This record gives sequence, C-alpha cells and structure tokens, in this order.
Amino acid sequence: MGLSSYILRRLFYGLILMLGVVVLNFFLIHAAPGDAAEVIAGEMGGTTEEMMAQIRAHYGLDQPLLWQLWLYLKQVAVLDLGTSYHFNRPVTELIAQRIWPTVLLAMSAQLVAMLIGVVMGVLASRKPQGAFSGFVSVFSTVGYAAPVFWTGLMLVILFAATIPIFPVEGMVSARFRGSGLAYALNVAHHLVLPATTLGILFLAQYARLSRTAMIEVLGADYIRTARAKGLGEGKVTFRHALRNAVLPILTVAGLQFGNLISGALLVETVFNWPGMGRLAFDSVLRRDYPTLLGVLFCASAVVVIANLVTDLSYRFADPRIRTGGR
Repeated sequence: MGLSSYILRRLFYGLILMLGVVVLNFFLIHAAPGDAAEVIAGEMGGTTEEMMAQIRAHYGLDQPLLWQLWLYLKQVAVLDLGTSYHFNRPVTELIAQRIWPTVLLAMSAQLVAMLIGVVMGVLASRKPQGAFSGFVSVFSTVGYAAPVFWTGLMLVILFAATIPIFPVEGMVSARFRGSGLAYALNVAHHLVLPATTLGILFLAQYARLSRTAMIEVLGADYIRTARAKGLGEGKVTFRHALRNAVLPILTVAGLQFGNLISGALLVETVFNWPGMGRLAFDSVLRRDYPTLLGVLFCASAVVVIANLVTDLSYRFADPRIRTGGR
C-alpha cells in the first residue's frame, strides 16, 4: 500500500472516530448535573422565570436534545464550534488564543521526557545490575506513582518559595513589555516548572521502557555479531540496538499523547498557565457547553493526529514497514 493511500485511509478512520467522540462528548456534557441557563442568568444578576426562558430560547437550550445535537454536528462539519455562553465570543477564537500555550507546554514536556528518559534508559541498560540502573528503576517507580498536581506543588515549594528562582504562575511576567528574544526567554523562564512537572511522569515511563527494550535488544544475536566484527560500543548501542529498541518507545509516545493533554489541564490549573486546560476548567465551572465541547474536540483531533504521526514514524524507523514487509 502506498504512503498516500495509507494516509487517506487513516484520515478516514480518524474522521469516523472524531464523529463518535463528538457525539459521546455532547451527550455526556448535557447529562452532567447543573443548568447552563441558571449560571448565565446568575451572572446577569437575576434568575426569574422570564429571564430563564429568554436565555434558553436565545441559546437553543429549549430545543429537544437530539435536535441540538443535529445543529451542533452541522456546525462542527464546517468547523464552527459555536459561541461561548460566558465570553460571548466564538469558541474558535478562544481556542486559537489558548491552543499554542498548551501545545508549547505539551511538546516541551514530551521532548524533554523522551530525550532524558531514553538516554537514562540506554545508559542503565549497559550495566543492568549497576547502581545507575537501580536508580533508574526506583526513579521510574516513584515518578510514575506521584500525582501530577503533587509534583507541581512540590516544585513550587522548592524552586519558588524555598529557592525563589522560577515564577509560579502565568506565561509572561505581568510587567514585561519586551519582544523578540527577550520575550522568548521570559516565556522559557515561566515554562520550566510546568514543563518539568508534566514531563517527570512521562520521563519515568520512557526511562523504564527504554531500559527494558535495550536490555532485550543488546542480548540479540546480531548485536553479538556486531561486537565480534570490532564495532565500537557507541556504534553498537546507538546505531544498531537503539534503532530497534525505539519502536516500543514511539508506540508509547503516541498513545501517551492523550494523557499528556489531559495532564496539561491539572498543570495549567496549578501554575495558572493560559492554555486550553485552564479554559476547560473554567468552562466546567461556568457550564459553558460550547467552549468545553470545543476544547474536547480540539484535544481529540490532536490525539488522532498524534497517532497518525506515530504510525508514519514507524515507516521511517523500521525499513520492513516502509517497504510493506509483513
């Protein structure tokens, strides 16, 4: 099967999956306790029956649920995610403002976790019974078991209160007015604690997985053959062993991207990071159905795209997949 046909087929499956996710999210959110009309009326300063009826009619909340779903699906088909109940602005505009901080946070955490985790796993696999290998095993267990919000609070106490070297909230300093490189450095300074908090959980997973995969690959016959030919240990480890051990790491990276996005919600709440997670949290409190559905839709789309990118990365990492081998 050609690459273009494979991509088209996966995109078709992704669209079917997105349709199911949109329908499921719609019913789950509308089945949750609470009335959006009451929240809107309360913010307007009154909750009379006449005002409630006007609000329901204005936002279409007085229509049957299936009819609301049909209208929403027609909007989503043209990438119209509706209007926010609370902000009274198009949801696409709100998400466009918030998606890049979340992408920056998630990708920074993913990149740091993969690089450091794989390096730790590779170094630990060279001496499976050594002290460093034992440290990686203990670190992986503790890092995976620790809740994200607890890790964030501990980092705040250590590096913002005890040793005040990093800011505790926001993406940019309140009084900062610069641009260019100065702006990028300011954002990076604020990014350290949130990205570290989110990355520790996945760093532990990658370290343990890469250690296990490398130990298995280093015991294979072709590795012994490579060493018998006189290849250096560095070439054996990184050119031959790591290339074959990286496939399960890529699999976990793609599957964990959804958890990375959901973990960003907690991290953004702890550090007041202005991303989609914070927007989703505020939308839940305010019963802002269109905004919450829009955030879930974008998060689902990101996960589907991440899985597609992961599958495509297999074809570059493993020549047997690229040439259609079975």
